[in-house]
Amino acid sequence: MSRAGGTDNSGSPGAPGTLRVLPAGPHALLVELADGEHAEAFHAEVLRRRERGGLPAVRDIVPAARTVLLDGIAEHTPGSGARDRLARELVSWRVEPLRREDREAVEIPVIYDGPDLDEVAGLWGVGADEVAALHSRTAFRVAFCGFAPGFGYLTGLPERLHVPRRTTPRTRVPAGAVALAGPYTGVYPRPSPGGWQLVGRTPDPGALWDPDRVPAALLAPGTPVRFVPVEAGKAAALPAPRAGDVGADT
Repeated sequence: MSRAGGTDNSGSPGAPGTLRVLPAGPHALLVELADGEHAEAFHAEVLRRRERGGLPAVRDIVPAARTVLLDGIAEHTPGSGARDRLARELVSWRVEPLRREDREAVEIPVIYDGPDLDEVAGLWGVGADEVAALHSRTAFRVAFCGFAPGFGYLTGLPERLHVPRRTTPRTRVPAGAVALAGPYTGVYPRPSPGGWQLVGRTPDPGALWDPDRVPAALLAPGTPVRFVPVEAGKAAALPAPRAGDVGADT
């Protein structure tokens, strides 16, 4: 494995698209994929192999938009060559297409009254009242997490409904805001700056991240998600979303 260029699988039959494996620190490999869908499929494959005992000792598996980081490889046995061997194996893996398994979705209630609702409606070419219908009919899935504890990047919107970030980001986005940017939907677990388009809010943002719960994050990679439109006056009577079985596909 070259530290400069890494290892790639160009032309490897059955491999998950264009893939490069790069060293990252003393005990990690960064796997670069062609796009988000390939990254999700590769992450699911890593988890399946770990579950079956077919993955060498890896402490952390961290998916991102187009990468998967494998960290803690042979950290207790330096000089074993385990990382280089794994790098060579990864480029020849046959990765199954991403499966949308029949798992119960996490349902998140949303009051669709965001300050950018009209702007998003204009970009979509529909009336403001149709944004809620289009968004809530979409089957979402958590591709990866980041930005803040409990923040999941959800994919599922068709390309025609992708929207740009705001030209001027807000200095404070309230907790619970349901937002769109590019191909992603996200729900802010706490107040923070942000440049996404705000279309609504969930009445119980505390359910997104609870350090006293196992797992702490409601939205883990691989979790199916469905947004449920609710009226502002009825939101308080709804049960909070539950974490349940929120692990990624195995």
